[in-house]
Amino acid sequence: MPFAEVNGVKLRYETWGIGTTPVVFIHGLGSSADDWFMQFPALAAGYRCIALDLRGHGLSEKPRGTYSVQLFAADVVALLVALHAVPSHVVGLSLGGMVAQELGLAYPHVVRSLTLLNTLPGIWPPTREMVTVGLRRFRLGAAPAMDGIAARVARSLFPREEDALLRRMTEQRIAANDPVAYRRATLAVVRYRPGAALRRISRPVLIMAGDSDLVVAREYQERLRANLPHAEWVIVAGGGHACNIDHADEVNRAVLAFLERVDGRSEGAHG
Repeated sequence: MPFAEVNGVKLRYETWGIGTTPVVFIHGLGSSADDWFMQFPALAAGYRCIALDLRGHGLSEKPRGTYSVQLFAADVVALLVALHAVPSHVVGLSLGGMVAQELGLAYPHVVRSLTLLNTLPGIWPPTREMVTVGLRRFRLGAAPAMDGIAARVARSLFPREEDALLRRMTEQRIAANDPVAYRRATLAVVRYRPGAALRRISRPVLIMAGDSDLVVAREYQERLRANLPHAEWVIVAGGGHACNIDHADEVNRAVLAFLERVDGRSEGAHG
């Protein structure tokens, strides 16, 4: 289980695959590199897969201070540079998708493409549902233990009874979070508002949305799509917020097809 000291913080990361083209996977709020266990085997033959725990998450350090999407992105860039993995395809889920957006905006030289999975371009102006969910998570995140929020989040990610095992695994992982670090990461989500600046992103973009996502409302997906008018758009029928797990085959096919198209265009442009 490797670690890297970058940008003043020790980050845990995992690598998988025999390919040379790097793909970095960035997890959602309260989760870790373990989000991507269904993607690594599917991409291993053609890509060098890298997944990390963002600061404040998983086995990475949880330093004091203010967290922000911009800080998370700076950490990812420093890790990719340290691993000689620039430029990289970037795949981000939820919070990870917001970090991916920031990478496309602030660090286009490290990005080959962006895949934005069940994410949003900031929560403002918030929907009524997002206000309710956000306030509940913020209050629970201030509690001395994470049990309450872990149960709620796990249920929203895997509501089907046939996914009970995945729900229990997710609940255990989220419950292990440090409450203070979780609260700081939640505030990072609240503060991020790229808005129309996303139109400056010049790299190819794929937006994927599960049509049964109980966390990110379709309204936010549409806002993201409006601010990235040249992005490809894929709806995952029946997919929830964690559709990279509950509909892994569909997600993997779409991601692989997108990456191959991007790499094909890049090779053509250079040769």
